[in-house]
Amino acid sequence: MTPRNSPYHGLLIVDKPGLDTADGGPRLPTSHDIVQMVRRWSGQRRIGHTGTLDPMASGVLVLCLGLATRLVEYYQGQPKRYLADVILGQATDTYDVTGQVTETAPVPPLNEEQIEAALESFRGEILQRPPAFSAIKQGGESVHRRARRGETVELAPRPVTFYQLELLTFEPPDRLRLQVACSAGTYIRSLAHDLGRALGTVAHLTRLRREAVGPFTLASAHPLEAIQAAAEEGRFAQLLLPLGEGLAMPTLPLDAEATRRLGHGQQVLLPASDTLELNPDAPLARAVDPTGVFVGIVRCLGPAHDGRLWRWKAEKWFARHGAGQ
Repeated sequence: MTPRNSPYHGLLIVDKPGLDTADGGPRLPTSHDIVQMVRRWSGQRRIGHTGTLDPMASGVLVLCLGLATRLVEYYQGQPKRYLADVILGQATDTYDVTGQVTETAPVPPLNEEQIEAALESFRGEILQRPPAFSAIKQGGESVHRRARRGETVELAPRPVTFYQLELLTFEPPDRLRLQVACSAGTYIRSLAHDLGRALGTVAHLTRLRREAVGPFTLASAHPLEAIQAAAEEGRFAQLLLPLGEGLAMPTLPLDAEATRRLGHGQQVLLPASDTLELNPDAPLARAVDPTGVFVGIVRCLGPAHDGRLWRWKAEKWFARHGAGQ
């Protein structure tokens, strides 16, 4: 289809197909493939995603279109929620069902109490070693390319947090289904691999469905065929969430004068607020103008005038825009 004269700006929540939802086609789409499809259907070239999903995984993929690409960094750190299936007794090089089997091991007799005890060791903040087959870059190259060439890849463990890790079902002797809520950057494939070791055997991931990214859930996600149909029928804008929707920061209402001054790069003093809960490590807020329209992200520089006022500056600022366009 032909590109629009007015490019789209906003968020598109995609229900990415994966191994569990695929129609048996020759290959599973990567997150980059999804971006390319939406570019082609919408005519909007400026599109980025807020966190890669493995080709075998399905579920929520958040795309930022147009001006929203300037906000990708603020969405990337949002927590994720997954439904994960694990099989015990076989390890693979990718830590999931798409890889080559590298080890088999007997599965000891297990019960739910033993599995629960193993899961407890992963809850909270832990150090996790990412899989060699991952998009992490070393020396400017994704390590999965080196792994596919047969090179040895050693990645340092990194801190991740499991906010929720629950055993939903156990089908003896070897099949588990887990509900997982975790920090950004967590590898569920590594969880499956490490859980197998903790249970006295080996394991890999057989199914992964991302159910949520921050506030964005499957309920607001659109299948690819629905997105394509909407674009062809001129309804694409109806699928978009507004610019700035779902940012994990408090909202700061601005009057007309503060909106004007911040838009011109000036700092402003605003009354201190007991209800505005700022993150002390990143004291940011989503600013809205007197009509309630999102106009940018602002940073609090600290108190002024004996703490009665707070000083603010614009971190990312946007001209007025129409919803979805």
